This record gives sequence, structure tokens and C-alpha cells, in this order.
Amino acid sequence: MFDVQTTALSGVLVITPARYGDARGFFSESWNRARLREAGIDIDFVQDNHSLSAKVGTVRGLHFQSPPHAQAKLVRCARGALCDVVVDVRRGSPTYGQGLTFDLTFENGRQVLVPVGFLHGFVTRSPDTEIAYKCSDYYAPDCDGAVRWDSCGVDWGIDAGDAVLSAKDAAAPALADFVSPFVWEGAA
Repeated sequence: MFDVQTTALSGVLVITPARYGDARGFFSESWNRARLREAGIDIDFVQDNHSLSAKVGTVRGLHFQSPPHAQAKLVRCARGALCDVVVDVRRGSPTYGQGLTFDLTFENGRQVLVPVGFLHGFVTRSPDTEIAYKCSDYYAPDCDGAVRWDSCGVDWGIDAGDAVLSAKDAAAPALADFVSPFVWEGAA
């Protein structure tokens, strides 16, 4: 069973799988194609990714993969806590440039569905945070891109000087200088 919630950004969903617990811990089905199809979510995921961020304040993003290898993602926190960020960059979208944040933790079990046409990133809130996510297309280095994390008007809950960044993320262009390869095609 999945609790599926819509958000203010068309196509971005919060999906919370049921957890069945006892004295040993819990069991949760984090993905079930048939059950999510029944809920209107029909995405063919082809790759799973898992990353570890050792330090609090590690920022990864804002990332995207452009067409023809654009990716939708289903993101969850496998350990620790993070603030997940999505920003709409579909040209022509009524919500272009708008972003949302989501608190994802191991404890709350929430997942965020990030559709094609959105930037995605996160900042860690606890040490040794792990993020696991499914992708709808394979990684393609020639389609890999980034937009500067602090250029989108989103409150990440961290000061820029405290962010732990990769060289790629530190050098990414601002949203104002980004020419999006994504086009809005109406309601998702």
C-alpha cells in the first residue's frame, strides 16, 4: 500500500509506502510497479543509484539529465536525513523556476517522484546520510548537467558558506543563465 500525495508542482508526488513493524523492526515495499500503476504512476525505471554523504551540509545538485536521456527519479533517504529539492525548468510551464523542498528521513520513509523536466538536489541534515533513487533512463555523461544550487530562490536551510560542494556543483551556472532543454507539455 502506498500513500500518494500531489504537490504544488505538476507531476511531483510524495509517495509514502506502508511500513509493517514488530519487535524486530519493519518491512516496507518501496516500489511495486502494479500497485503504483493503479495509483496512476507508470514509469519504467531502469537504474538504481545509491550515494553516501559523510558530512552534514553536503549539497548535491541541482542536477538534471537532458533529452534524449532525460530521467525521472524516485528518491528516498536510506539512512539519516536530508532536505530534498526540486525545481521546475520546463520552458512554458506556469511554475517555471519554482521549487519545493521535502524532508526525507530514514524514519519517515517518504519518497519524492521527480518527473522529467525538473532539477533535483539535496542537502544532508545528519552525518553519513544515504540517498537511494530509481532512474527512468541510464546515466549518459553527455546529457549530464547542473544548475547552481543557491540560484533558484529555494530555502535549503543552510548558508552558502557552510555548503560542502563538488567542483562541478560549485561551477554550475545560475538558473538565470540556464537555457533549459525541457518543454512543458501541459498537465502531467
